Amino acid sequence: MCFCFFFFCLLLRAKPAAYRRSQARGPIRAAAAGLGHSHSNVGSKPHLRPTPQLTRESGRKVQSGNINAAKTIADIIRTCLGPKSMMKMLLDPMGGIVMTNDGNAILREIQVQHPAAKSMIEISRTQDEEVGDGTTSVIILAGEMLSVAEHFLEQQMHPTVVISAYRKALDDMISTLKKISTPVDTNNRDMMLNIINSSITTKVISRWSSLACNIALDAVKTVQFEENGRKEIDIKKYARVEKIPGGIIEDSCVLRGVMINKDVTHPRMRRYIKNPRIVLLDSSLEYKKGESQTDIEITREEDFTRILQMEEEYIQQLCEDIIHLKPDVVITEKGISDLAQHYLMRANITAIRRVRKTDNNRIARACGARIVSRPEELREEDIGTGAGLLEIKKIGDEYFTFITECKDPKACTILLRGASKEILSEVERNLQDAMQVCRNVLLDPQLVPGGGASEMAVAHALTEKSKAMTGVEQWPYRAVAQALEVIPRTLIQNCGASTIRLLTSLRAKHTQENCETWGVNGETGTLVDMKELGIWEPLAVKLQTYKTAVETAVLLLRIDDIVSGHKKKGDDQSRQGGAPDAGQE
Repeated sequence: MCFCFFFFCLLLRAKPAAYRRSQARGPIRAAAAGLGHSHSNVGSKPHLRPTPQLTRESGRKVQSGNINAAKTIADIIRTCLGPKSMMKMLLDPMGGIVMTNDGNAILREIQVQHPAAKSMIEISRTQDEEVGDGTTSVIILAGEMLSVAEHFLEQQMHPTVVISAYRKALDDMISTLKKISTPVDTNNRDMMLNIINSSITTKVISRWSSLACNIALDAVKTVQFEENGRKEIDIKKYARVEKIPGGIIEDSCVLRGVMINKDVTHPRMRRYIKNPRIVLLDSSLEYKKGESQTDIEITREEDFTRILQMEEEYIQQLCEDIIHLKPDVVITEKGISDLAQHYLMRANITAIRRVRKTDNNRIARACGARIVSRPEELREEDIGTGAGLLEIKKIGDEYFTFITECKDPKACTILLRGASKEILSEVERNLQDAMQVCRNVLLDPQLVPGGGASEMAVAHALTEKSKAMTGVEQWPYRAVAQALEVIPRTLIQNCGASTIRLLTSLRAKHTQENCETWGVNGETGTLVDMKELGIWEPLAVKLQTYKTAVETAVLLLRIDDIVSGHKKKGDDQSRQGGAPDAGQE
């Protein structure tokens, strides 16, 4: 009897323990099943693949969020439009300071999370890459296009109806712009300078407008290249801006050639050469090392001496292949050994090493040389003879090589001097915009009036066309005309004038005949004829601005769902803690 009672007690104690173990294993199995078990073979440990947590927003909430995000981005840079624009001071992640009123430069430094806000920042970058100007206008216009569409969405109008009206309006905007555009003679230097001056009146560099306009025009005309009736102007590759702190802005100039931050390799080499014969290499003048590790077993002393002699003979042969063509300058992208420097110095040849690939390409384009990979393949026609002067100068604490007075340079260097790096960076951004405007006019010599005159002329044309439309599309179509007025309205606001009075007067002015060139003088806040004031904008910039703004608005209006995936921090820790137990199962 006692034995049976003892056995029964053992069973009672053992069962809860087994039950606890099964309960402990149960959640692990469940977690493994939910997170994904993968067995490569029997008895292997499972791999846990965490699935992201999904957050979904849809419907009217998404559209409202996108519109608010776009309006917020537009409001940030709204005060940066016009000659009376304000500047922004930004702190980059590295602690540097950026002071600018350039829309693209401002938005590039801003970190945002909302996808619609990221899209708005992206269109500013696209505008800058395509035409180089209008980055502020395109953001303001896109934000206003979305803002006027919000009213129709609140009235339960379907987004596709609004989108259809916007696309029709875009076609009419383009045709109206082409009607009011006027051709320009690109050979008229005064006219070209006036056009460039119009683009920099809103910039910091407007104080030195005459100097900046001449620099931009000379630089673009220098790098202009025509072949088989095709015109090519590559500012980014062949018009380099070199910023050297010190001096004053008036010391800035365009060099008809190339300037690089390099000194000669040997102190006894010549530093001033007229009409130099230039050889360009992209190989090193050093002993060629094996691509893989090489071992040499030396058993005799003379073998070691012979190896050193072979290296010297190899370097000497490389130098002789160059010396027999009697060049004055050798420039290479790679290194030059001490022995090679010795041979070149004895031959009265100046050597410059470790030049950047882009600089080597610009030197080749400026002096007519060809970049050669193997010195033994050098020919007379590979030598550049187009440069008039090579000179080494010391500016501040650094040495610079100037290759100037080129006969027909297709590359140039813009030397900027100024008080500080911040000022030089802003002047560089302004000059880049000026050069892009000049490039756009040379490639497409069509102009439209500035100062908000083009926007008011297009808005008036859209309003008149909307009167003949039927159906619900006429209302969003007319709203596009209302959105275009944001440009002259912002110009008026930024110069402190009366917005309602001036904008009403401007609308009335554009209802009259032959008044499509009337706009806002951003300096004084008055209505003037842009033709008499001489404020013009390239047609290519304006077309790109309208297309980008409308297409962005259409893109964001088509979005009705945002699904975002993210992992929770607590889940990662719990999974890491539970993985060993799952592996023991």
